[in-house]
Amino acid sequence: MSQLPPKSPLASLVSEGTNSRVEALDNLSMDSFWLEVENIKQSAEAEQEECSLADLKTQEEGEAEAEWLQDAGLSELLGDRGSDSDNLVLLSTLTQTQAAAVQRRLDTYSRSRRRKSKHSVRDVRDIFGVASSEETAAEKEESNPDLLWQNLQTTNAQRKTQGYSRTVQNPGKEETFNMDVAYSEQAAVLLKGSFLSESRKLKDGNALTKFKILKGRLGVTRIGDLSAQDMKKIPTLALIELTALCDILGFELKRNKAAKLKTTEKRLFGVPLNTLLENDQKLLPNTKVPLLLQALLSCLEKRGLETEGILRVSGSQTRIKSLEQKLEREFYTGLFRWDEVHQNDVSGLLKRFIRELPAPLLTAEYLPAFAAVQNIPDLKQRLQALNLLILILPEPNRNTLKALLEFLSKVVARENNNKMNLWNVSTVMAPNLFMHKGLPNKIPEGKEKQLAEGAADVVRMMIHYQDLLWTVSSFLVAQVRKLNESNSKRYQFCDKRIKNLLRKIHADKDKLEKNQAEPSKIVKVHASLLLKDSLEVHLNNAIRVADVLRQFQKNLCQNGWNIVNTVNLLKCNNSTECTNLFLYEVGGNIGEHCLDPDTYLLDLYHINPHAEWIIKQNPSYPRMF
Repeated sequence: MSQLPPKSPLASLVSEGTNSRVEALDNLSMDSFWLEVENIKQSAEAEQEECSLADLKTQEEGEAEAEWLQDAGLSELLGDRGSDSDNLVLLSTLTQTQAAAVQRRLDTYSRSRRRKSKHSVRDVRDIFGVASSEETAAEKEESNPDLLWQNLQTTNAQRKTQGYSRTVQNPGKEETFNMDVAYSEQAAVLLKGSFLSESRKLKDGNALTKFKILKGRLGVTRIGDLSAQDMKKIPTLALIELTALCDILGFELKRNKAAKLKTTEKRLFGVPLNTLLENDQKLLPNTKVPLLLQALLSCLEKRGLETEGILRVSGSQTRIKSLEQKLEREFYTGLFRWDEVHQNDVSGLLKRFIRELPAPLLTAEYLPAFAAVQNIPDLKQRLQALNLLILILPEPNRNTLKALLEFLSKVVARENNNKMNLWNVSTVMAPNLFMHKGLPNKIPEGKEKQLAEGAADVVRMMIHYQDLLWTVSSFLVAQVRKLNESNSKRYQFCDKRIKNLLRKIHADKDKLEKNQAEPSKIVKVHASLLLKDSLEVHLNNAIRVADVLRQFQKNLCQNGWNIVNTVNLLKCNNSTECTNLFLYEVGGNIGEHCLDPDTYLLDLYHINPHAEWIIKQNPSYPRMF
């Protein structure tokens, strides 16, 4: 059965006249979806390959939880001996909802092991120190695993029944998107208050709700702002948080087993992303998106954005196959002539490149989770789940997806000329992202329309909200800081309750807030790659990163500082302008962090007093390739 969940009918929620017009447009657009599906099937049949909506056999109870704990960096909890110190450090950073998600998986794993009559395993209460007064309830829950989540799922069932449809309330109104507090904690607060989330419908691009990230005093962190070392910690934290969010919302987070990739003699099409990038980096170091994909997107941006029906109108399958073979021979030699290729054939090559990847671009493991996002009633919570899923993706997949989505946004921006609006582009690209030859599955009878609309909805959200989705939430950055701080402070809490640890963390936070009463501070900002001198900055509650960069530029102009590197310092009207300079936080409880211009530096100093602040260039910002 498909792991893309069915979607509720939408048409009855709008006026009859509007309904007829919108439904006619939707039917036309969904025709594009099924035409694309048919083109994919024909292409696959020509090569005697199968291709269908993604689905893999999911793991059995216990097996799935064991793999989850491993992916969450908590594999040592599966053993019989005491917890590894790294596990304890990670556990010490978790919120209450995140700790509950870990506890549930470990409990399920332990129960499955006992059912299989294997050697005894550590009870979850040995890890989290559940009090004896709770043992009776825990034993009841163990005998009936559904009891633990019965009230939660009942509440969510009521929410779905009362407000599942996706109608837009106050279309065009800007809403805040809170990234300071863990999403699961936000959902838990809403659930406690019996708050029915506003349900919204993604129908017309002009009616999509606008979200503005609620900036705290530490600013916003984008993907790419953190060092590679710190970014390696993010997927683990994001997986735990996504699981906690799904638990609160009453949705099961389904994951597939990682598929084994078949080897190929090809050099471009059907080659794993990692292999492609390894080969490309031999030619161009630091390449983050495959060169072939860059070439395809560049060609379409130059000559295809104005073409009516670009992406929707399919090129010749025979020509596309011939061009693929020619690219395999000539791409790396530089002899391939892109100006001789028809734009529709290039778009066909683009979609073929995505489909031919040995594993789906959204990964075999998390493709069902991406598909299930559209089943979450509230738009904001759907975006929260998508944000976490994107953070979980391997870096090559995430960077490649971002490059694709940036291009698709440019296609939508030329809608007046190419007649491809956001919904058109989404319906055409959805089959290419959610269908894969290595993941066979049949669409349940009668569910075709819901499945198609659901997949297109997810693609549409990724295109329209990509700036928001490519953000690292402040609460995750705070957990990374805590992990780095705790590397030298191994918590000993094997027989203590998580709540006690969280109480200590909150007490530390209160102590930190008291220290923040310090009115001012003098610090030095370095720019050793550009200047021999350092910049002395008087911090107060109003000084931001942007103020320091302006002061730096002013000193360059007025004080005649000794400039070491003038490559990116341009002379214009007898003034020196910084064209690509950013302030970085380096060391202390962070590896390296490119700071938001709106970051208040005194607040940052109190959180990380041992860091150095360095002004330097970031040539790749904001693009990833």
